[in-house]
This record gives sequence, structure tokens and C-alpha cells, in this order.
Amino acid sequence: MHSMGTDHRSMVSWIEPIFEKVPDFQRIYIDLPAHGGSVVDESFNSSDDMLTNILDFIDKTIPNQLYSLIGLSYGGYLAQGILHHRRKEVKSICLLATALHLKERTLPEKVVLLKDEMQLNELNPDIRTAVETLLICQNKMNLGYFLNEIQPGRLVANKNFLMSNWKEKGYFLADEPFHDIELLLQPALIIVGKQDSICGYQDHLFLIEKFPNSTFAILDQAGHMLQIEKRKIVQDLMTDWLLRVS
Repeated sequence: MHSMGTDHRSMVSWIEPIFEKVPDFQRIYIDLPAHGGSVVDESFNSSDDMLTNILDFIDKTIPNQLYSLIGLSYGGYLAQGILHHRRKEVKSICLLATALHLKERTLPEKVVLLKDEMQLNELNPDIRTAVETLLICQNKMNLGYFLNEIQPGRLVANKNFLMSNWKEKGYFLADEPFHDIELLLQPALIIVGKQDSICGYQDHLFLIEKFPNSTFAILDQAGHMLQIEKRKIVQDLMTDWLLRVS
């Protein structure tokens, strides 16, 4: 499940190569409601609506099956919601730069480690603002990843919905994920960026104890788009996680 404001294409190109080393997994990439080809109506106004929609999709698409979850940023928050409601079905979980059920986030100061002004000057203002918000290493290679993977979904996202006030009243799930259970035994992988000024990393440390069968990585010189800025490391860690699952 992808981050807010883009679509499934932001996940496919860097995840698919992992399965060359770990075959025999079915993959299902979705567009979250109000993203890509997934529509919403006027009654849709909360993360609970998002979660219900996805759970219905799972029930119809892979009924009575075990499955693993991969969630990035807001997609990671929804993955936590799925696990909360379907603990017996979820085989394992991978959370990348995930949002948490927290109204106050502990965030590092925003930094920029690399900035290619020549490349940035070629972007239109909207894309440049997004790049400067999301990337701390703004070089040619990372800009290419952003333009090929993130930007296509940005063009088709339902901006009327995403820019409305739904997040003010409906961002947080009604049931806080995992609040009623001490340990989750599913093999887990949690990766956060040490320079992630959007979702942070310090607040995530409780997940080490919550998931005793987990790998937890804090990547230096990585911001919120760690799948772009630290791609090879992320892919290697995910390969290890899938091997543990299989």
C-alpha cells in the first residue's frame, strides 16, 4: 500500500525486483481510495472508510487466505489497521517510514544533504515543491525515481478529496492499532529514516518490543522517501524479511 497522494506505481518498480530472488509470491498492488483508479463518493470522509474499503477488497479478492502486508507512510498506517482487525489472517508485515497513531510526532529538524539546483530548476513549481518536501537527497538519480514513480500517481490523485478537511476529523482510526495486545508474533520489518521530518523515527521504537520477531532499521541519510534514497538497503532488508516469511 502506497503513501498518500500517489498510486500503486510508486511501489511496483522497486518492489518487483525483490521477487526475482524470492519467487512464488503472488503480489497485489492496490490504489488506495481517492488515488489512481480507486474512486470515492461524498460519504467517504475518514481513514476508517479507507480501511473498510480495503478490508472489503481483501475479503473479495483473497478470501480465507493468509497474506503479508507492505505499507509505506500512510499506507503503513492502514496496514497497521488491517493487522489490528485481521490478526489471524496476516502472516507478516513490512512497515516503511510508516505513519503512526499519534497526534503529536517527534520529528528531526528538516535537512537537505544533496541539492542539484540545475536539475531542480528544470522542474515546474508544483513538482519542485514536492521534491523539496519529500527528499533530502535531491540529486539527478533520485529526481528520476520521483518523476517516474511518484509523480504519475500525483497527477491522477483526487485532489479535491485529499485537500479537503477530512484529515482534521477523520485521519485517525477509531481503534488505535495494537492497543489491546502486548505482543504480535508475525515476522515484521520496520524501516525508518533518521532524517524523516514527516513521520520521524523515535516514536517508532516501541514497535521493537511489540513485534519480538522483527528487524528494525533506522537508516542514516534517509528521509521520508527512503525507498528512493536508500533503495538497495531497503530491497535487501525486504528480501531477508520475505525469506523469513517463506
